[in-house]
Amino acid sequence: MSRRFTLEPVEWAAWMPPIDATTTTPRQRAALEASPQRDSAYFLTLAHDVDSLEQRSPLFHAVMYAPRGLPRADRELATVVVSIINGCVYCSSVHARRFAELTKRPEVIQRLYDEGLGTQLEPRQRAIVDFAARLTREPKAVTAADLRPLRAVGMDDLQIHDLIPMRRAVLPRHVRPD
Repeated sequence: MSRRFTLEPVEWAAWMPPIDATTTTPRQRAALEASPQRDSAYFLTLAHDVDSLEQRSPLFHAVMYAPRGLPRADRELATVVVSIINGCVYCSSVHARRFAELTKRPEVIQRLYDEGLGTQLEPRQRAIVDFAARLTREPKAVTAADLRPLRAVGMDDLQIHDLIPMRRAVLPRHVRPD
């Protein structure tokens, strides 16, 4: 696994200039107000596509901060896996740090970075990592058999559902946990 992934903060650099916060349209301002860190270059760049930004923050909050279902640390772990596979060093760093803050176990993430996604993990973490990796790499190949390890570590339907936000539409009906 590449050493470019890190638990340290990573600076994010836009490929295009962020909008000037002093010249935003009313819609851009409203969308930015609903976003965390609304004055960051990241969100000011997203504001170029205000339609997407208006949807992004509420969806992100619903996926990551829902008060029920999968514990937040498990959501962060799955997101780290997706970010590693997608090669997003910035996103991986953000979610890795959140996982470490919530669990006080940064060594879990460091092993994923140093040894790869196949590194030895506790059973629940192993099930989450394997499922998130499979769903990211081959979403249409996921079958009901891929849910068995999740159930074996005690996950219920809602927790499994929380592992597959925004990818749910690509899963065959027989795989969906609802």
